[in-house]
Amino acid sequence: MLDTRPSLTITRHIKAPPGKVYAAWTDPEKLLRWFGPDSSPTLSAEIDLRPGGKYGIRFRTADGEEHFVHGEYVELLENERLVFTWKWITFPERESLVTVELRAMGGGTELTLIHGKLFDEQVRDSHYEGWSGCLDKLEALLAA
Repeated sequence: MLDTRPSLTITRHIKAPPGKVYAAWTDPEKLLRWFGPDSSPTLSAEIDLRPGGKYGIRFRTADGEEHFVHGEYVELLENERLVFTWKWITFPERESLVTVELRAMGGGTELTLIHGKLFDEQVRDSHYEGWSGCLDKLEALLAA
């Protein structure tokens, strides 16, 4: 049966090789430096990097609110692809799915992020804004 829930896709060109981009997503110390939708801090990142392994990320937003997202790794293809479930602590019944694809291109990496199985269009639009902020920070970190 076809899943008709909303999804979003964002593609970015990152000025770093796929290995560095993959590491930024999979190394908790690196994740702390860029995750979150704005300039507010990422407070903690825990990663058990294996299929079936869990992750959890806590961050603060500019309005002072703390957020916690967690899930499970579904697929890991080093330097090429990450697939993981996505659940907010506040809405655990709204599990969605994130796919990050990395492809070497033009001296850097084409990153395609697909966030599917979202609850509704409002949630999709909110996640688009959040992911856009995250990816802006990731680009800046890896360009430095």
